[in-house]
Amino acid sequence: MSVERTVAQVVDPTPVVEGAGVHLRRSIATRRLDYVDPFLLFDHFGSDDPQDYLAGFPFHPHRGIETVTYMLGGQVSHRDSLGNSGTIGAGDVQWMTAGSGILHEEMPKVGPGRLDGFQIWVNLPAKLKMTAPRYQDVASGKIPAVRRADGVEVRVVAGEVEGVRGAVKEIYAEPEYLDVSMPARRTFEQPVPRGHTALAYLFEGEAAFGRQEGNGGKLSATRLAVLGDGDVVSVRTGERPARFLLLSGRPLGEPVARYGPFVMNTAEEIQETLRELRAGTFIRR
Repeated sequence: MSVERTVAQVVDPTPVVEGAGVHLRRSIATRRLDYVDPFLLFDHFGSDDPQDYLAGFPFHPHRGIETVTYMLGGQVSHRDSLGNSGTIGAGDVQWMTAGSGILHEEMPKVGPGRLDGFQIWVNLPAKLKMTAPRYQDVASGKIPAVRRADGVEVRVVAGEVEGVRGAVKEIYAEPEYLDVSMPARRTFEQPVPRGHTALAYLFEGEAAFGRQEGNGGKLSATRLAVLGDGDVVSVRTGERPARFLLLSGRPLGEPVARYGPFVMNTAEEIQETLRELRAGTFIRR
């Protein structure tokens, strides 16, 4: 018998300023919620004011993690120490495996329209932390969507919905990354393997997660729900529509040593990373 996941914790995003002066709303990697294995960070960036984001994220390093950027609106230009460069815009995804180390920059562009999107960090297991860096850049038109007769629409970035496989594949944590839009008075159910971490970030409208009595599990934007264990995520809308990200992944269950953009398994590995950065040997050719 399937067990529905219910809301174990609700997180109100914390306003932060990162990079050279980018205003963000952070739900994971805060004093309240540091880490939800394998997810290390969850940021929501969005503003109509270019002064909130134009300074961007000049060249900075990463090691031991994967970063996932999903754009709702606007454009971000990027380039890195491996010679990659380009621009991601509305509906695009960039899934970067930092592995042994990469230097990159992300610089938002001014309008037209609002800049809006998300970045998450996903941990890598010890055996892959020093793997070769790589990118999966996926244009909006290549992200499959499931459009149901009742108006529910799901963009499948990673994972699978009703037999439709996501655009991003071959990721160790077996992640699911869904962008779900629901009209009012609808129900959506998605199987999630028991034991996998599951999160829902509601960024438009209202929805109830899990079949609970009264107002249990009911959220309004903008909040992150950490879901308890089970086999299926059930979401219902009332008088208002909703849009949310549904994320899940297999926990690693490994020690986490973290220093800014570096996530390893021990403090000594962090110190070695810093020594390499100072010595100019951080990038492996």
